[in-house]
Amino acid sequence: MCGIAGTIDFTRDVRELSDLPGRMAQALTRRGPDAEGVYQDAQALLVHRRLIVVDPEGGSQPMTSPDGNTVLVYNGELYNTDELRRALTDLGHRFRGHSDTEVVLHAYLAWGCEAFGKLNGIYAFAIWEKDKRRLTLCRDRLGVKPLFYARRGKMLVFGSEQKAILCHPEMRAQLDEDGLRSILLLGPARPPFSGVFHGIRSVTPGQYLVFDESGLDYQLYWKLTAKEHTETLDQTIEHTRFLIEDAAKRQLVSDVPLCTFLSGGLDSSILSMLAAREMKHKGETLHTFSVDYRDNEKYFTKSIFQPNSDSAYIQTMVDAIGSTHHTVVLEQDELARALMDATEARDLPGMADVDSSLLLFCKAVKDAGFTVCQSGECADELFGGYPWYHREEILFEDCFPWSRSTALRQSLLHDGLIRDGEEFVRAHYACTCQSAPKLDSDSPKDARMREMFVLNLQWFMATLLDRKDRTSMYSGLEVRVPFCDHRIVEYAYNMPWSMKALDGREKGIVRKAFENDLPEEITWRKKSPYPKTFSPVYTQIVADALREKMHDKTSILPQFFRWDVLEDLMEHPNDLPEPWYGQLMRTPQIFAYLLQIDHWFRTYDVELI
Repeated sequence: MCGIAGTIDFTRDVRELSDLPGRMAQALTRRGPDAEGVYQDAQALLVHRRLIVVDPEGGSQPMTSPDGNTVLVYNGELYNTDELRRALTDLGHRFRGHSDTEVVLHAYLAWGCEAFGKLNGIYAFAIWEKDKRRLTLCRDRLGVKPLFYARRGKMLVFGSEQKAILCHPEMRAQLDEDGLRSILLLGPARPPFSGVFHGIRSVTPGQYLVFDESGLDYQLYWKLTAKEHTETLDQTIEHTRFLIEDAAKRQLVSDVPLCTFLSGGLDSSILSMLAAREMKHKGETLHTFSVDYRDNEKYFTKSIFQPNSDSAYIQTMVDAIGSTHHTVVLEQDELARALMDATEARDLPGMADVDSSLLLFCKAVKDAGFTVCQSGECADELFGGYPWYHREEILFEDCFPWSRSTALRQSLLHDGLIRDGEEFVRAHYACTCQSAPKLDSDSPKDARMREMFVLNLQWFMATLLDRKDRTSMYSGLEVRVPFCDHRIVEYAYNMPWSMKALDGREKGIVRKAFENDLPEEITWRKKSPYPKTFSPVYTQIVADALREKMHDKTSILPQFFRWDVLEDLMEHPNDLPEPWYGQLMRTPQIFAYLLQIDHWFRTYDVELI
């Protein structure tokens, strides 16, 4: 994986911006610590930072076509490289190395934008064609890899992260009214098209953009479609198994050490089991990693979202697959300190210590000598793993199920700070529901399940994928997410709920597909999310830090938040009726999120407009 950035300007010679290539490259160094490359002509600047995973010699970037006309900077990984290379070779294309970057370039040379629908992988890339004076930006179907851009008339600047775009002299870290609403009422989520900073937008999943002197054109090359599911239950079980196995196997290709994350839950256990089998065939032993917190067993509290802890289940799986296991134990003070690094990794306030813990975890995995790993994200969104799919009083509630009310958030804010906040959130929710493709034959529950699928795909899953990419790439670790294979997504979208929730269980179809491969207690374990700290020590650390910021005249926080309400939360931290966001963000995470807001405004010198 890598970092890309650049600018196209039809009004001046971009070579005049002499310090911009270096600044952009420096901003993305953590994404690509191994190598740097720059392409420049009068209208175009393309910058690349590389994390070497495949073909160290042949995959250097920017990569130029044989005729020197077409230039590519690419961040990602293709999982059907061999098939595409064979097809392109049959068409007469010749390859210098074995990198997927070269395959993407030749695919575009052969098929133009029609090539994008042939790609299976996670990617974000930019293609500059000198003769046509044309830039094309493309992002993978599920948005696993980030890509942002900003347009100023006949100038466009792009980057893997917002911080690279902000290096351009015409860009400033500004926050308009919609951006403020996003931070305070939707955060850590953001609208699919939004980069939150004023003027910075996100290329949406499955989208490509074409920019030339005539303007900017937007196109979707992939979207969900509603279809009748015609397979029997047995066929569906087998098909589900095949898709997951195939995706996982494809994503084991690497020229550098690879491991898996293992929580003892269903999804990570499936991937670890499959990876261990493949590596055993090669005479190798899989390394697995899990994360925990100092004294967490002492303070663990059950809830409908987190019914049990992971440790016993992890050991069961380690014994079953014979992996070499590593447990990363985080301290409460380092978890709090890393909130600031996590903010800078994400370029935004994020999921508080849920982010900072993953950032520290990924750093430990990288320090252990691994560059690539697999993780079980996204199965819950696709196969109905969350409680809000199963509790009908939540399922049919007309709101985002992971953030069911803005009342708590608005109660923390000074009166008049946010205008039309409820309408802003409501509009995004309603627009997403309306975009869900449906069949006339869908029952009310089937139709609602499609809406819930799209809500999760475009919002909750997008937040988790952003978290995983930004916190892992901060340490130059590539995390692959096999459940995000678009074939799995398309299949799951049209699977009847009675099959998806087979035997009345969350992810029932997945459990059934792998019940003979996993220990029984793993197969039928109740879903438990990513582990978080339950220590009162952490709560005290972030509460004390927030108290200090709320009495600091240089902080933005007193302008936004009411101290009396926050103080009441500090005195009664367990009185929160629902999580602030998702399953894990409760009172301590509210305090941590506000600390991230303070750090973000200071570090990025954010200006309200």
